[in-house]
Amino acid sequence: MSIKNAYLAGVYEGLAARNAEQKEFLQAVDEVLESLEPVVEARPELEKNGLIERIVEPERVVMFRVPWVDDNGKVQVNRGYRVQFNSAIGPYKGGLRFHKSVNLSVIKFLGFEQVFKNSLTGLPMGGGKGGSDFDPHGKSDAEVMRFCQSFMTELYRHIGPDCDVPAGDIGVGGREIGYLFGQYKRITNSFVGVLTGKGIPYGGSLARTEATGYGLCYFADEMLKANGKSFDGAKVVISGSGNVAIYANQKATQLGGKVIAMSDSNGYIVDENGIDYKVMKEIKEVKRARIKTYLDYVPSAKYVEGSAGIWTVPCDIALPCATQNELPLEGAKALVANGCYAVAEGANMPSTPDAVAYLQANNVLFAPAKASNAGGVATSGLEMSQNSQRLAWTFDEVDGKLHGIMKNIYANAAAAAEAYGMKGNLVAGANIAGFTKVADAMLSQGIV
Repeated sequence: MSIKNAYLAGVYEGLAARNAEQKEFLQAVDEVLESLEPVVEARPELEKNGLIERIVEPERVVMFRVPWVDDNGKVQVNRGYRVQFNSAIGPYKGGLRFHKSVNLSVIKFLGFEQVFKNSLTGLPMGGGKGGSDFDPHGKSDAEVMRFCQSFMTELYRHIGPDCDVPAGDIGVGGREIGYLFGQYKRITNSFVGVLTGKGIPYGGSLARTEATGYGLCYFADEMLKANGKSFDGAKVVISGSGNVAIYANQKATQLGGKVIAMSDSNGYIVDENGIDYKVMKEIKEVKRARIKTYLDYVPSAKYVEGSAGIWTVPCDIALPCATQNELPLEGAKALVANGCYAVAEGANMPSTPDAVAYLQANNVLFAPAKASNAGGVATSGLEMSQNSQRLAWTFDEVDGKLHGIMKNIYANAAAAAEAYGMKGNLVAGANIAGFTKVADAMLSQGIV
């Protein structure tokens, strides 16, 4: 624990005692509370009203079994979750993650982060998260459909367009959202915007697929410009090769950068001539193959087993877009040693606390996930608006709104950091800016 303020330290210690096994959740809370020390010291009403004690506890946790039948007729059982963390500024909003690593700690950490991320967008959305330890990889479409139908058969009673609006996350793409939405519609006999990330024919938003990767680069671009730098001519390393990474590649390239390395869970590729996002898209979205397949398209590229080594590839800008805690201290040291001057997080909490501290201590520009990867949920919010109005905006309309939101998030985070004497510290600035809006709403609504 790195918290010095007695009130905040006491809250954290009580939380840690009750949730000792939830290391991801406690890591996220520790990082936020440390940033909030100057705010709490300047605003005694927060302690008086037990604001911090309330904001670190989810309003509701739903955990349930998900039975389904595989293609061999065997009954399988997974565990499902929905953590509705905070609804002070709007309906719960946050993705569903289907991955074998999912547990209550991971979902609570993601939901907690989502509260502040959603606040930063300026849209009326609370924070939540959900998912299951079900892994869709290697499953047939029929198996995924049966699982999704069983999952929604329980989840439907806890969500709704004015209550909780889930989206996709790792393992939950267009296919899964379609099956989930179909089952919700079938059970409730209603056609409402209860999920985002839907297909375009049934209420989805253009630019949603690209939004997190695009938004990451829009935020990074603002950060770079404010410090006299840019993507133009920069060498970029992107971990991951999923949705976020692919479209971060496209936008970074459009902004003048050259993406020279990308990875998946098996290893990473290096192509000094620049990795074509269209090739990556075909490999990952059409063929659903491993990243090593890139060598079939570009034989001159290099493939290295093991994804952790990607941070040793010399670059100017690093964009971690895979999963939590993927950038450790050793990776941060390698980036600094090779002259990297900016890191912007595209995944949720991909950098370990000691890695973040090392990057900041060595004057590397650092964009934290709750700010820099908010483009996905921002565009989900825009999808909610379109659904409520029964309208469909053009790609350029949505992209323009997304760009404006990301510029505002950077401006607000930078201003909050400076206001509390931490100029340039976007981790603290994002936490403070996101927290302040939620805290003020909670104070206005009484002890609930």
